Amino acid sequence: MAALRRKFGEDYQVVNTNRSMTFSAPVKRKRQRFVEKNGRCNVQHGNLGGETSRYISDLFTTLVDLKWRWNLLIFILTYTVAWLVMASMWWVIAYIRGDLSHGGHDSSYTPCVANVYNFPSAFLFFIETEATIGYGYRYITEKCPEGIILFLFQSLLGSIVDAFLIGCMFIKMSQPKKRAETLMFSQDAVISQRDGKLCLMFRVGNLRNSHMVSAQIRCKLIKVAEKLFPAGRHTLYP
Repeated sequence: MAALRRKFGEDYQVVNTNRSMTFSAPVKRKRQRFVEKNGRCNVQHGNLGGETSRYISDLFTTLVDLKWRWNLLIFILTYTVAWLVMASMWWVIAYIRGDLSHGGHDSSYTPCVANVYNFPSAFLFFIETEATIGYGYRYITEKCPEGIILFLFQSLLGSIVDAFLIGCMFIKMSQPKKRAETLMFSQDAVISQRDGKLCLMFRVGNLRNSHMVSAQIRCKLIKVAEKLFPAGRHTLYP
């Protein structure tokens, strides 16, 4: 029994009957892949310590590596929160200066931002300014130095947020991760003699008509170290 298992492996079972001794068909066990079909190494790292701080320290790469649904969620939330905060700041300036109480009825009064009487109008003014739409109905007057300072801060903050998020989305879209979906590998690998040597061979096919220039293929071989572990139950990853 032990000799048969060493020879044929653990996937073979010995079945005893009254008439004769036969061997059952090999039982295929579903094993977890070391390398996925798309080339991703299926290894989980754990108990390293300080993983969260390391990911946050490289925030840009962390955002690029996130899934698309999380990227879109962060993209929408960041812009929504930034818009609401900046619109609130414009509304606070109008409220402190008393622009909301006049309501545009006093032609002799000069507000900080013309035609801003409530929060929706302050929000529309911010969107028009940030998106450089400029309808011309709402504008900053020269008698509002705090509004000018807030406008400069808004321009700088908007440029930083745009560069960070749009750059992240652009890099994520330019990554060829889905390119592996059109690369087909043979289901089984074979060992055959080639140029007088035994070689492990498999086929790779490209479904697209475009050519791949300077393509490189890296393979990882997992084998059993029989000299160290004769039972064949331990696997080394060279």
